Amino acid sequence: MKCIVAIVRQEKFEDVKRALVEVGCDGMTVSEVKGRGSQKGVKESYRGSSYCIDLLPKTRVEIVVKDEKLDIFVEAIKKGAYTGNIGDGKIFIQPIENVIRIRTGEEGDKVV
Repeated sequence: MKCIVAIVRQEKFEDVKRALVEVGCDGMTVSEVKGRGSQKGVKESYRGSSYCIDLLPKTRVEIVVKDEKLDIFVEAIKKGAYTGNIGDGKIFIQPIENVIRIRTGEEGDKVV
């Protein structure tokens, strides 16, 4: 099993969610986060004063998948999040040792 953590633009989240549902994603955890990468923030001005917002709002999507579905889910996220501009986000993939359903005590990839 793998955990996919995707950091995407807030305005692209609905597209990412739609793309994931189309390929059979049943569950996900979503958080509103702030961060910065190669985009390094944005410069704005307010009433004649310039300032830099260096931590931009993003959406973090976490999904645990069986190994055989990893590539399908990653492609769905890439398709939904893509704009072609700096700041589209990142996808991190981590190994998952075990999953336990609290309600029943079931373990392993059948829980996913």
